[in-house]
Amino acid sequence: MEEFENQISELVTIPSSGGVFEVEVDGDLVFSKKATKRHAEYDEVLGTIRKRGS
Repeated sequence: MEEFENQISELVTIPSSGGVFEVEVDGDLVFSKKATKRHAEYDEVLGTIRKRGS
């Protein structure tokens, strides 16, 4: 996350149950373990965030 330290104004962790892991950027869902029924691949979430910034 050091890569984005000057761009992130807020990072919120919301505890949940049932193994749900979702990542939103500016209100847009960029990864959902619940929807994909799998864990994120290595660098998948950060890769998606990087693409949004370009």
